Amino acid sequence: MNYDNLLITLENNIATVVINRPNKLNALNIATINDLHKAIKVLGKNKEIQVIILTGTGEKAFVAGADISEFAHFTIEEGAQLAFQGQELLFNLIENLKTPVIAAVNGFALGGGLELAMACHFRVASDNAKMGLPEVSLGVIPGYGGTQRLPQLIGKGRAMEMIMTAGMITADEAKQYGLVNHVVPQAELIEFCTGIAQKIMKNSPFAIGRAIKAINANYTEGKNGYETEIKNFGKCFGTEDFNEGTKAFLEKRKAVFTGK
Repeated sequence: MNYDNLLITLENNIATVVINRPNKLNALNIATINDLHKAIKVLGKNKEIQVIILTGTGEKAFVAGADISEFAHFTIEEGAQLAFQGQELLFNLIENLKTPVIAAVNGFALGGGLELAMACHFRVASDNAKMGLPEVSLGVIPGYGGTQRLPQLIGKGRAMEMIMTAGMITADEAKQYGLVNHVVPQAELIEFCTGIAQKIMKNSPFAIGRAIKAINANYTEGKNGYETEIKNFGKCFGTEDFNEGTKAFLEKRKAVFTGK
């Protein structure tokens, strides 16, 4: 897979996707969003890939924001279309992907960068990371799901304050808020995320995909999360993974899952 703005490595059933625009602090432009859409879609369909780690190149930024130069002169209609296309192409795609996506936040995650990290299934930050949604300082609001996902993750009051002040929080504050799960030294970030990925990969890929679907249903308008859980719990019973998992448990051995 070759993409202009991404570096992708595949190793031991883990795909590491690196946003590679160092001169722009990995800012999200339309081309990068399109590259990420294509790459994530391909990786999500690859049965060999069981976990995706998403990060930025260099030591300064995960993604420092959207590329403002691209939309500074947009009309109302063009602005709405930009947000709609971005959400549909990338942010919703990642959130609903059956393959777990871990955001390895290796520096600044601002605006669209924090929104990208929040679309991932969970986040791990390096100790130098700083996060924020500064859009109101530009006369606009977060448009890639930030006004929805941030309150879900850290609560309405804290989200209101972060968005209205346009301020940044540290990695430790982000952990305290529940925005990131772990904070580690930058040099250990990818290794730490790989360790979590290896724990995930010991379990049933089919069940993990169904768990993601059930969890997300609780945050989707018009969906009943409990009903979704019941339906997907039942679907697990018709899989090879369920037969293998229960058999291995009764035989007191480690299960070998196929994702079927």
